[in-house]
Amino acid sequence: MTTAGRPADVSFARALQWWLRLGFISFGGPAGQIAIMHAELVDKRRWLSESRFLHALNYCMVLPGPEAQQLATYIGWLMHGARGGIAAGVLFVLPSLLILIALSWAYLALGHLPAIAGALYGIKPAVTAIVLHAAWRIGKRAVNNALLGAIAAVAFAAIALGAPFPLVILGAGLAGLLAARLAPGLAPAPRHATRDTGGPALIDDTAHPPHTQYSRPRFIRHVAVGLSLWALAFGALAWSFGGQHLLAQMAWFFTTAALLTFGGAYAVLPYVVQAAVLDHGWLTTGQMIDGLALGETTPGPLIMIVAFVGFVGGWQLAPFGPDQLFLAGVAAAIVATFFTFLPSFLFILLGGPLVEATHGDLRFTALLSAITAAVVGVILNLALFFAAHVLWPGGAFEWPAALIGLAAAVALFRYDAGIVRTIVACALAGLLYTLA
Repeated sequence: MTTAGRPADVSFARALQWWLRLGFISFGGPAGQIAIMHAELVDKRRWLSESRFLHALNYCMVLPGPEAQQLATYIGWLMHGARGGIAAGVLFVLPSLLILIALSWAYLALGHLPAIAGALYGIKPAVTAIVLHAAWRIGKRAVNNALLGAIAAVAFAAIALGAPFPLVILGAGLAGLLAARLAPGLAPAPRHATRDTGGPALIDDTAHPPHTQYSRPRFIRHVAVGLSLWALAFGALAWSFGGQHLLAQMAWFFTTAALLTFGGAYAVLPYVVQAAVLDHGWLTTGQMIDGLALGETTPGPLIMIVAFVGFVGGWQLAPFGPDQLFLAGVAAAIVATFFTFLPSFLFILLGGPLVEATHGDLRFTALLSAITAAVVGVILNLALFFAAHVLWPGGAFEWPAALIGLAAAVALFRYDAGIVRTIVACALAGLLYTLA
């Protein structure tokens, strides 16, 4: 497509095809997924302009939840209203859910085989290095002054001492609001450097479709529909199985997690570990590390690890009996995914028309900066938690695992190797070691 003229209108059916394709090719984590959308929708197809893309991205970055999935939902909403946003968000997640269900089954049913066990031996230290690299990558961008560094350090210490994750986030947010009054330079507005390709776009700064304008009746309708969906789904689980049933517990937990994922998927991992592993016992730390590896090597948002957590918890706790393990795993994976992503759709459909009200608000950006700084400390603690379980699994130090983890760290920090390639290489190293 050339940029000489305005692109032709995009039909809903054509947009559906592209969003489904994105769901299967969205590797590379949030940064890679956002880059794909920018290259395809801004540079190549000109479905929206650079400024509208950044406008949407900045809003999604300050929301709890997976920013790439929310960006897809936002763009779909811009183009075709509520049905476009819902379709884009669902298709961004659906392929990943189906793939992870299949991989989770293979992991549990075939994980005892020597070849798979050997590969997992190498994957675990690689994931530890990946989480450490994530803390460094986020910290390099988010912790840019002494005050934010102090917030990160306090968060690290608090979570290490057993403080609940929501309390740590709340404390950081309050510190950010206080700093906005005492230190106005705390929080620069989110910025994302991308290349301006020029040329007319289908949706540019002059395009204001009717559905993007604020409407109180529509706002109330979306709130009512969203809350009704949540209440009906949760009520059906509680009524059918009881409020203490595994599926009802997962529904409530992943709803809470969805509202606390400031800073992306790595930010919510400590909360998931704290609750799913330590409190509820749905899976073990080793299984959580393996699930993170699967999430890193499949398309879709990394937060889709919740589907793995749900599947493993359903399989192992067998709420439908020992003969229905696969059914229990699938049901739990769907519950975890539904209740994790439902709030994201509401944030876009409700907040899209109001997005301008928050840009440039110092209190808002200070709150976000402080929470993101706390997330860095929490993720660093998670990396050390994983390292302790990988390097000292039974009390004795695992030198082979340490060497594989060191090699993964060098590949990531020194050579900027891709996550998928790093995991594959470490899996092969673990396989060679265990079968030697």
